[in-house]
Amino acid sequence: MADNVIQLKAGQNIPLSGEVLRFGVKAGAALDVSALVVAENLRVRDAADFVFYNQPSTGGVALTGDEVTITLAEVRADAKAVLLVVSADPAAPGGGELGPVTASLAENGALTAEFAITPAAGEAALICLEVYRRGDAWKVRAVGQGYAGGLPVLLPAHGVEVSGGADASAHAPHPEGDRAAIAGPRQSQHPAEAPVLEVSHGLERLWMIFEDAARSAAALVSARDYAAKRLDEELSAAVSDPATRNTPGAEAKRKEAQRRSDELVAVAEGNHRRDSEHLMRELAEADRLLPPALASWSSPAWEGNAKISDGIRLGELYAIERGPLRIPYCVPVPLTRPLWIDTERSAAVVPVVGALLARLLASDPGRRTRIDVIDLTGAFTGLLAPLGPVLNGPPITEHGDISPRLQALVDAAELAEMAYTSGAFTPPAEHRVLLAADFPHGYQASDAQRISALTLRGDLIGLSIVIVGSDESESPDGTVAALSQACRHLPTVEDTPLFDPWTGSAWQLELDLLPRDPQLAAKLLRSE
Repeated sequence: MADNVIQLKAGQNIPLSGEVLRFGVKAGAALDVSALVVAENLRVRDAADFVFYNQPSTGGVALTGDEVTITLAEVRADAKAVLLVVSADPAAPGGGELGPVTASLAENGALTAEFAITPAAGEAALICLEVYRRGDAWKVRAVGQGYAGGLPVLLPAHGVEVSGGADASAHAPHPEGDRAAIAGPRQSQHPAEAPVLEVSHGLERLWMIFEDAARSAAALVSARDYAAKRLDEELSAAVSDPATRNTPGAEAKRKEAQRRSDELVAVAEGNHRRDSEHLMRELAEADRLLPPALASWSSPAWEGNAKISDGIRLGELYAIERGPLRIPYCVPVPLTRPLWIDTERSAAVVPVVGALLARLLASDPGRRTRIDVIDLTGAFTGLLAPLGPVLNGPPITEHGDISPRLQALVDAAELAEMAYTSGAFTPPAEHRVLLAADFPHGYQASDAQRISALTLRGDLIGLSIVIVGSDESESPDGTVAALSQACRHLPTVEDTPLFDPWTGSAWQLELDLLPRDPQLAAKLLRSE
């Protein structure tokens, strides 16, 4: 492997300078390679934008053998990106599940970058890389987004229609062997260690803004640290000789050292302030254009026509010591990993849960949502009243009723998996949401096992999982601990930092709250 080949990490992007790109993969099993030419919303214009073995070329993108070639100048002008995809051959050993994959990208014949991906949850298809426009230039991003449902779910998510069952249309190679439901990246990550914004579909613009903010923050922190270190060294040198420590010459050296340090910090802070002001203007513009599920509560998007979204906003990231810039904290939907709201008291996070449910409902206004609620303490009684039309039965308030409700969801997921195996599966027509509050208190050990099973198979019934309870990552119960570690935690305690994935800069998270106005809250929860 050449020394100058960049080993990409998830979320990382690099500029491209070549005119012709070549995408390939290395893996231990038979794989299919394909590509999608997509617009700003990461959806194809028509079926011709899907390049695979039965349709090996479109403008600027061609499949030859097991490689995809992209001639950038020939990609249609209104295309935003080319998604580079790998999927498992269902006839191969392993039953259609992907093993470790290394994606590679070459420019003008020279290998530029590699991205190693290790699927962790039986994914049958992956978006490995995204080659996308940024102004007049092109860049590549390491995505690594997995789909347990394989191509029958990946393709519709990007606008390609796929027939269900064994007679699936020729738009999807080998669809009869793929499980069909989305299950995005499931890397174990805790908020104190985790990347805090993921790219997926319409989230790209926010992802780019956050990356720019992270790099600007890192430059500021680095400059401050360097200035402090240099000042300390120069002050130490000025007083190192006892004979001259208290002379006018030593005092002049100390003042000059302080001046240079202040000047360096002032320049860095000025650069960061300029960057932040630009990003705040960009965010203000984006907030008017985003679908409601990604927009602020004050955005006019909530008053306009409903728009489908592939992500929801959970709050804002900020750092007081770095100025007023606040970055939206967003995740893809359906939830690719369960959300775990860290709290000792469910009643304390009712507005947080309300905001989350309102955004889940707004993410796909044309699709029916059904919500199962476990609320042993009755903390969410007032919140759930306006949600009556979308509740899947009365909220569970008795311990003995938890297991049957969870088992019903597990049974539905297992039936969907059987349908997938038999080739008779159709993607879920509903968005299911499980709100499991007060966890794990009052739950049986078998209930934790059921929820764990749903984190792996719930995608087959379109399920998003939200857990409310204290962080159990260190629980002596192995099942509970593993479940907690598999979730994306939302801290509700101040001074619990999150760290961005590019530079490791620390950010604080302020979670969105459902507006206090009862009429507005009811409207956001779809009761009016």
